[in-house]
Amino acid sequence: MEPNIAEVAERIHSLRETEGYSQEEVAKAMGISLKEYIEIESGKKDFSLSLLYKCAKKMGVDSLELLSGDTPKLTGYALDRKGDVIPSEEHDGFVYKHLASNFKRKTVVPLLVTAPYVKDQKDVMPASTHEGQEFDYILEGRLELRYGKHTEILNPGDSVFYDSGREHCLTAPDEGGCKFIAIVIKKEKACDHEEH
Repeated sequence: MEPNIAEVAERIHSLRETEGYSQEEVAKAMGISLKEYIEIESGKKDFSLSLLYKCAKKMGVDSLELLSGDTPKLTGYALDRKGDVIPSEEHDGFVYKHLASNFKRKTVVPLLVTAPYVKDQKDVMPASTHEGQEFDYILEGRLELRYGKHTEILNPGDSVFYDSGREHCLTAPDEGGCKFIAIVIKKEKACDHEEH
């Protein structure tokens, strides 16, 4: 299930108005210009996963609500079976499948990520940042992590844990791409606003 950018944009717009935030306030919380925010909210510009998390945090909801319109309802535990339809999104060729998407008030965001191989990707893949920390465990292929002045190549079975608030870039250096589990640890506990 890949999200429709126009539908996500409409949910962001509606929720922003419901919560009483100005476009300037949400743009500032997302760390982008007002012009870029307006393009996202109008559905004219795609958004990254980190921007979506920042927007959801400002609105006090789970990012799943912005992606799919569904509100997580489960407490206790959430089970994803092989073959289940898992909400996913694509950005810059990366496919992010949300695991435990129905679990309410998550303090971590587990993802199954497929990273594509892109020739000369060091020139085209921008560094990203998002609050908190991240743990990545490689399942298939190899993953290149550029973190500050460091570059690491991770093979299947390797893992890395890092402060994701600092600039980092993940790329697949081989033609087969890479598949890995990413666990994004939020900076703060999830807020009770998720029950809206």
